[in-house]
Amino acid sequence: MLQNNSALKSLIDRLWNNFWSGGISNPLTAIEQITYLLFMKQMDDLEAKRERDAEFTGEAYTSKFVGMYMLPGSNAEVDKQDLRWRTFRRMPADDMLYHVQTRVFPFLKSFDGGSKFTQAMANAVFIMPKSSLLVEAINIIELIFVEIERDAVEGGHAFQDIQGDVYEMLLGEIASAGKNGQFRTPRHIIKLMNDLVKPQLGQRIADPACGTAGFLLGAYQYILTDLVKNENSDAIAPDEDGFLRATVSATLNENLKHIVEESLFGYDIDTTMVRLGLMNLMMHGIDQPNIDYKDTLSKSYNEDAQFDIILANPPFTGNIDKGDINESLKLGTTKTELLFIERIYSMLKMGGTAAVVVPQGVLFGSGKAFVEARKIMVEKSELKAVITMPSGVFKPYAGVATAILLFTKGSETNEVWFYEMKNDGYALDDKRKKITGSDLQDIILQFHSRNQNNVNNREAQSFTIPKQEIVDNDYDLSLNKYKVEVYEDEVFEKPEEIFAKLQGIETLIQIGLVELKELI
Repeated sequence: MLQNNSALKSLIDRLWNNFWSGGISNPLTAIEQITYLLFMKQMDDLEAKRERDAEFTGEAYTSKFVGMYMLPGSNAEVDKQDLRWRTFRRMPADDMLYHVQTRVFPFLKSFDGGSKFTQAMANAVFIMPKSSLLVEAINIIELIFVEIERDAVEGGHAFQDIQGDVYEMLLGEIASAGKNGQFRTPRHIIKLMNDLVKPQLGQRIADPACGTAGFLLGAYQYILTDLVKNENSDAIAPDEDGFLRATVSATLNENLKHIVEESLFGYDIDTTMVRLGLMNLMMHGIDQPNIDYKDTLSKSYNEDAQFDIILANPPFTGNIDKGDINESLKLGTTKTELLFIERIYSMLKMGGTAAVVVPQGVLFGSGKAFVEARKIMVEKSELKAVITMPSGVFKPYAGVATAILLFTKGSETNEVWFYEMKNDGYALDDKRKKITGSDLQDIILQFHSRNQNNVNNREAQSFTIPKQEIVDNDYDLSLNKYKVEVYEDEVFEKPEEIFAKLQGIETLIQIGLVELKELI
C-alpha cells in the first residue's frame, strides 16, 4: 500500500526531518518519541470509536478517559478527558509540552497493553527539547492520519493495515541501529522465511532476539493470509515481491485475535527494542503482545522445549561475558552466533522447526564450537536447508554475508538442500532499490518440492548433499565446498596473429608521426 502512496511517504519524511532539525538526531530515540505520539493519537481515536459503537448499539461501555487520573508522586488529580489527544493538541505550545510531559505521558505508560507493556514502559522517558517540535510533530501526525483515512476509503484498505504499514516505514528509517550487531531484517526476507516454515494458527512461535518484532509480525500476517486463502484464494493478490499477504481486517475476530496473541513470543535484551516491538504488534492489531525484556542466553532463561516454530536473526555481537551464559548451553564458547543456535535448538519442542539467519562464517568455521554447533543441526535435528545470501542483503545496516538455516528438532538428517541466492529483488548497495528479477519465489518453490525433484546437479543453483559427505567434511556447510563451478573455455589467438596485429598498429603510428611532422 504505502509504496504507492507518495503523500504518506512525504509526510513521514517531514516527520523525520522535523525531529532531526529539532535536535533529536539518534534514529532510535526519534522513532521511540514518534511512537509515543502515535500511541496517544491512536488511543484517543480507538476510545472514540468504542464510544460511538456503544452509543449505536446501546451497550454499556466505560471509556478509559472517564474519571480522574492521579498523577504519579503526588495527590493531584486531572480529568482524563484533558489527557485526550483531541484536547491537548489545541493547547498553546508551551502549555502543551508541559501537559504532555507531566500528565499525558505518565497516563500512556499506565495504559492497558498487558503486563509486558507496563513493565517495558516503566523506565520510558518523553524527550522533547522544545515546544515547537512537539507542535509541528502533532500537526504532521494529524495529516498522516487524515491520509490514512483517505487511503482506507479510496483504496479499500483496512485502516489498521495502513497504520501498521506507516509504523513499519518509520521503523525502516533506523539506519544506524546496526550497533551491537543489531539490524532490522528486510521484510521480504522475513516473508521468505515464513513461507519456508509455514506457521499455523495455534502453534507457539518465538523469536529469542526479536528487536522490533518483525518476525513475529511476519508470522502473524502469514497465519491470517493462510486463513483467507482457505476461504477465498481470489481475495489476495501478490505483493511486489511475489508474496501473498492478506489484510488484518480480512478474518480477524476476537477469537482469532486471542489465539494469535497467545501464540507469539518475543524476547530482547534492549529495552528500547522491547518497547518498539510491543508497539509494533499493537499498531498491527495485537492488543496484548507477549514480548519481554529477557536475555535468552543468560542464566535467567529456562523456557526449553516450549515452541513449535522459531524465526530469528540473532545479533552477531562477537562475544559475551562467560559468567553470564546459561549453564545448559554446552558449546564452550562466548560467540553469540553459535550460542543462539544451541539456544534455539533447546527452545524447540520435539518436531519443532527453526529458520535462523547466521553469518556465513558459522557454515565453515573450523573451531571446536563451530563444528559442535553444526553437529547439533545435522546430528540432533534434520537440517533441511542452507540458503546462502549475497553480502548486500542487509545493507545499509551491514555488509556481512549471511545464510538461512532451516532445521527440525528430533528428525533425522539424510541429505541437506543447498540454494545459492543471487538476487533478492533489490540492488545490493546502500540504497537497495527494487530491481527486476528475484530468486525468492524460486527458493520457496524449489524447497517445498526438493524431495520430488532430481536435485543432484551440483552445477545448478540448488542441489542436495548426502549427510555422510557433510560428516566426512567435518560438518562443513559452506555452499562452495560442494558446488561445482563451470568455467567456459576461452579461445585465445595464436601468438603470431597477435604479433602481426601489433606490427600493424606500430606501422600506423609511424605513418601518423610522419604525417604530423609534414603538417608542422
